[in-house]
Amino acid sequence: MAAYAPHTYVFGQRPAPAAPLPADVRLMQATANTLFLVAGFALCVAAIAWALRLPVFALRAIRIDGEVARNSETTIRANAAPKLAGNFVTMDLQKARAAFESVPWVRHAVVQRVWPMRLAVKLEEHKPVALWVADDGNDRLVNSFGEVFEANTGDVEDDDLPRLHGPEGTAASMLAMYRRLAPLLEPLQAGDLSQLHLSPRGSWRVTLDKGATVELGRGTDDEVLARTQHFVRTLPQVVAAYQRPLESADLRHVAGFAVKLRGVTTNVPAPPIRRR
Repeated sequence: MAAYAPHTYVFGQRPAPAAPLPADVRLMQATANTLFLVAGFALCVAAIAWALRLPVFALRAIRIDGEVARNSETTIRANAAPKLAGNFVTMDLQKARAAFESVPWVRHAVVQRVWPMRLAVKLEEHKPVALWVADDGNDRLVNSFGEVFEANTGDVEDDDLPRLHGPEGTAASMLAMYRRLAPLLEPLQAGDLSQLHLSPRGSWRVTLDKGATVELGRGTDDEVLARTQHFVRTLPQVVAAYQRPLESADLRHVAGFAVKLRGVTTNVPAPPIRRR
């Protein structure tokens, strides 16, 4: 048997460093530590997810404010509530906003969490100002921002909404043009502007509610408005001369415009060009 050699510790002398662990042992320790951390993190996440699904976080009420003239709160809840997912904590507010904006007549919704366990919803409704006439017969409405939206046109109290007919995506520019043309045509006393048409090539045509149609032609908005102003200033003289109401007019002629009164057709020259 080998003799035991006692170790003598000398005061003030550092002990000899321990021999380094083999590489495979160090790798196993690092792997074990990592697995313990991952398992602990997963356990914490699972515990939090479980806790967030407890009934204590269930949504208790939805408060609806803002413009609700077109829909009752019962109708809004019935349309939006089935599309809401999650509870007070887990609910995606962007998806909740989209759920309320899918309700007919709702243009914009703001959704906020309100403690304890409530949702506050503020709605803005569409204000219809025109009817969008589609080629496929699926007529829609245009709001005050020039946006086309789906709704039951029978719910509109105003039966005299102007009709806009043009290429898709032009509703906003057509509404802006309508707002400039309507007051310009009032002095004609041939009826209000009831329909504005824009062709795919950019040519404008208006129909007045007494049946007269006026071809305004192409060009920038200012050019079209300038031709219309000349027409409005000149037409009363023509009507007074023949004592007949306006049936149609064509402003697309370079030298002036053609006018058709009931039973009479005539041409009116363009205004002289002012030279500086």
